[in-house]
Amino acid sequence: MTATTTHNGIAPISEFPLFDCLTFEEKEKLEAMAEYRVKPKFSYIYLPDEASDQIFFLAKGIIKIAMHSDDGKEIIKSLFQPLAMFGELGIIGETRRQDLAQALREEVHIYCLKVDDLKRLMRLNFQLCDRIMTLFGNRLMRAENQLESLIFKDARTRIVEFIKDSVAKTGRKVGLEMLLKHSLTHQDIANITCTSRQTVTLVLNELRKSDLIYFNRGKILVRDMTRLA
Repeated sequence: MTATTTHNGIAPISEFPLFDCLTFEEKEKLEAMAEYRVKPKFSYIYLPDEASDQIFFLAKGIIKIAMHSDDGKEIIKSLFQPLAMFGELGIIGETRRQDLAQALREEVHIYCLKVDDLKRLMRLNFQLCDRIMTLFGNRLMRAENQLESLIFKDARTRIVEFIKDSVAKTGRKVGLEMLLKHSLTHQDIANITCTSRQTVTLVLNELRKSDLIYFNRGKILVRDMTRLA
């Protein structure tokens, strides 16, 4: 396997931005270590209590990272878009999974690396090590911000901020408006914002009635980002 291997038009793992600091020889090692997988929609990539001995890199599709409370309620901790790394806590000592990773409404294409193999690459390339540590730091800060939002902000504010953040990250400009394509149900948005499905539906309908957004299945159109509050 070489550093330019593709799978059905899917970019090789060596082309992920995280790895553009590697030399050609290191990229070849990376390609040889990586296992390519395709998983059907709604399938699980891993489940709680499974071994944390692999790290995953998303090439196509959307992954949610979630956990369940004692009463069975799902809490979505993160959503990952293509070119993201997930399931990485084995690098810093996690031995068994604490959460689950699941595909949403389309099949996902992923690369898998053994934790020990990625650690070996990190020892060879300090820049890669630095990037991964920065990624950990950014995710920790995001988790702290989510916790602060849960404590200090009401349900409507959390839902609106989720829409704005999602549009800022993955939306595209359509004239003067912003279009967000997504794979989330109202229940998913509720699980992300720690609200209820009914509250999400009420807030979205209120925003549509105020002509701040338009939405249908899989799409949210924000009329004016500056007015959305």
